[in-house]
Amino acid sequence: MTTGVQQVLAELEGVLPAHGLLTDPSQRETYACDGLAAYRVIPALVVLVESAEQVAATVRACARHEVPFVARGSGTGLSGGALPHADGVLVVTSRLRTLHEVRAEDQRAVVDPGVINLAVSRAAEPVGYYFAPDPSSQQICSIGGNVAENSGGAHCLKYGFTSGHVLALDLVTPDGEQVRIGTEAPDSPGYDLVGTFVGSEGTLGIATRAVVRLTRLPEEVRTALGGFPTIDQAGAATSAIIAAGIIPAAIEIMDALAVEAAEKAVSCGYPEGAGAVLVVELDGPAGEVAHEFAEVERLCREHGCFELRVATDAAERAEIWKGRKSAFAAVGRISPDYIVQDGVVPRTALPAVLAEMGRISAERGVRVANVFHAGDGNLHPLVLFDAAEQGATERAEEVSGMILDLCIRHGGSITGEHGVGADKARYLPRMFTDEDLDTMQLVRCAFDPAGLANPGKIYPTPRLCGERPRRVGAADPAPAGPAGAAVDLEGVEVF
Repeated sequence: MTTGVQQVLAELEGVLPAHGLLTDPSQRETYACDGLAAYRVIPALVVLVESAEQVAATVRACARHEVPFVARGSGTGLSGGALPHADGVLVVTSRLRTLHEVRAEDQRAVVDPGVINLAVSRAAEPVGYYFAPDPSSQQICSIGGNVAENSGGAHCLKYGFTSGHVLALDLVTPDGEQVRIGTEAPDSPGYDLVGTFVGSEGTLGIATRAVVRLTRLPEEVRTALGGFPTIDQAGAATSAIIAAGIIPAAIEIMDALAVEAAEKAVSCGYPEGAGAVLVVELDGPAGEVAHEFAEVERLCREHGCFELRVATDAAERAEIWKGRKSAFAAVGRISPDYIVQDGVVPRTALPAVLAEMGRISAERGVRVANVFHAGDGNLHPLVLFDAAEQGATERAEEVSGMILDLCIRHGGSITGEHGVGADKARYLPRMFTDEDLDTMQLVRCAFDPAGLANPGKIYPTPRLCGERPRRVGAADPAPAGPAGAAVDLEGVEVF
C-alpha cells in the first residue's frame, strides 16, 4: 500500500465503518476483475460506500492525496471498465440500492446506482410501466454500471440505449464535489452534460442517483422463434423485415454453435437441425402487432424458415428468450475458455462480415460462435479456445482483433454496447485520428484535470491535462497486454 493510499485510509477510518474498508488481500482479490476475467488487478483499497456523502468523502480524500480511484457496481461489465488500479481505491456502489420513487404521472423513477436493472421494471410494472434498456445481465447488472457503459440490450433496436432513458444525474466529480446535471423536465438547456456523462465509463466521476425515464407497457407483445437452414437466410429475413418498414422490439440471431451451447446449458428446445435461429419480438397496440406479425411470418417463410413457433403467453415468451439470454455463459459448456467480443456494422454489411468471419475462423483454426442483435448490426462473436493449449490464447486474441478490424472496415465500430474499457483501448486509434482522440480527452481533462478517475481506460495513451496536443510517435510506451497487445494499465495480471 502506497503512502497516498495509507493517507486515504486514515481519513476514511473516521468517516466509514470498519466493515466498509477492505484491506485484507483475500477480500480485495474478490474485486480484482469485472465480467472480463482475462484482466485482473488487485486494488490497494476497497471502499464499500453506503451513501452519496461517503462517495464524496472517498473521492475528496483521493483527490487530496493524488490517489487514483475506480467505481464499480455489480461487476458485470465485459470490457474491463471496472478493472481496479493496483495503487488506487476501488469505490463499490452496490450498497447504494434504494429505489426512491416511481412516478407514473411523470413516467419517471428515481434510483440509486446500485439498484438492479430488472428491479426498476418490477417496481414500475404495477402502475403500467417498465425500464426499457435490458442488457442480458439485467437480473444482476446495476443502473450505475448501465449509465457508465451506456448499456443496450436486446430491445435497444426499438427503444435505444441507456442514454435515451436518463434525464438527470446526481454525481460526485473527480474533486469530490456533489452536483446535479440535467433536469427532470423533457429538455435541459445548454450543453448536454448528461449525454456526455452517460457512456463515459467512469472517467468523469461517479453517479450517485439517477432520474430515469419509464416506458409504458405495451398493449400486446408477440414473440416468435424461427429455425433457418443457414445464418445467411436468417440475416436476409432480418433485412426484409426492416425493409418492410417494421421496427420490432427485438431481432436476435444465434448460429448453430451458439444454439448447441444454449441447449447444453439450459435445454431451450430450439428447432433441431437449424443452422441459425431468429428471435423476433413485436410490441405495441394489439391491431398493429397482429398486422405486423402476419408480415413477419410471411417474410420468414419466404427466406427459408422451416419452423416458426409463436409464444402464446409470458411463460412461453420466457422460454424462447431463455436460450438467447443465457448464450454467453452457455458457451462455457462447449469450450473451456472464450472471449466475448462486441462490434457493430451497418445491417447491410452483415452477410459480408459474417462470411469473412467464417473464413478467418477456418484459416486460424479457431471456432467462433455468433450471437447478435441482428436488427442493428451489433455482433457478439464468442471466440472459443483452450488456454491450456500452447498458443491457443494468442490465436484467439488475434482472431478477436481481426473481427474488430473487419467491423471498422465495413463502416462499423469496435463496440456496440460493452464499452471500450481496458480491453479495446488499443483499437480506438484505428477508428479515430490523433486529433479526434485529443479532442475527446480535452473533455475528460475538463472534468478530471488530475487524471485520477478510472485512469488507463478508453484511451491507449492518455494525454496529460494541460499538455499541447501531439501526434503519437514511435517512442511512446506500449506496455504488453494479452497476446502482446498495447494497453496502458498498471499492475495488470493476465491469465
